[in-house]
Amino acid sequence: MMKSEDKSFRNNKDYYLFFGLIILVFFLSINTDWIEYSLHQKIYIPGNFFYYTFGTDLLVIISWVFIMFFRKVGIILFPLFVAIHFALHNYYLSTFLYSDVTVLFLYIGLGLLAIIPRWNVLK
Repeated sequence: MMKSEDKSFRNNKDYYLFFGLIILVFFLSINTDWIEYSLHQKIYIPGNFFYYTFGTDLLVIISWVFIMFFRKVGIILFPLFVAIHFALHNYYLSTFLYSDVTVLFLYIGLGLLAIIPRWNVLK
């Protein structure tokens, strides 16, 4: 009698790979926020900016965790929070954060490629 092979991990490998890459690129944005925070006295960044950006960073990570647990709410909120993070940098510092744009590009290009076939299984 042959043992049946568990294909659940093999079928989800692309899902975890794509979203692992997406969060890795988002860590570049968190690194940028941390560097700006460490230099905020020298470059005169408003103090409230860091509450907003680190709070948004936390919300992005929480929505990413929801995506990893196959929750539809994470799939909807993740790009929204990344766009808010981008808008905060654009509004307060007049900077174009390429890491956020790359995260959104990867989310639309690769993330949705992994999400759309699994949409019915998501909770």
